[in-house]
Amino acid sequence: SSAPRVGIGQDVHAFAASNEPTELWLAGLHWPHQQGLTGHSDADAVAHACCDALFSAAGLGDMGAHFGTDRPELVGASGAALLAEAAHITRQAGFTIGSIAVQFIGNRPTFGPRREEAQQVLSEAAGAPVAVSATTSDGLGFTGRGEGISATATAVLTLRQ
Repeated sequence: SSAPRVGIGQDVHAFAASNEPTELWLAGLHWPHQQGLTGHSDADAVAHACCDALFSAAGLGDMGAHFGTDRPELVGASGAALLAEAAHITRQAGFTIGSIAVQFIGNRPTFGPRREEAQQVLSEAAGAPVAVSATTSDGLGFTGRGEGISATATAVLTLRQ
């Protein structure tokens, strides 16, 4: 049917230990002077949640199925590049991407000042509008303790007729 299909994506990454300095990449942007996250690729939880939302809506599995740790060429891959590839895979499967909305949950970095920039980079990567919002967890849980960040995304697709 031509009804829109909605998918949900979730991603979580821990901050790297203070004695392991890494660069922070989040929502397709580099955040200088911020401790980075741990992961197989660049650990951009915002971009990764967007990828999983696309795969979910299209019924195409998840990031592990497409960008698994068995692919050494993806070590350090940028979240924006993975989102562009996820969007390509989604379109190849016959879908049009309507939009993606993603919420980042964490104490840092302070997201508001770079929201527009992040939305521009992610929208360009996806070839569709990506809206990004951010919140904290009021000091509760691993995000509240500053141990890591979480991101949840939804994607709306339609099947091309």
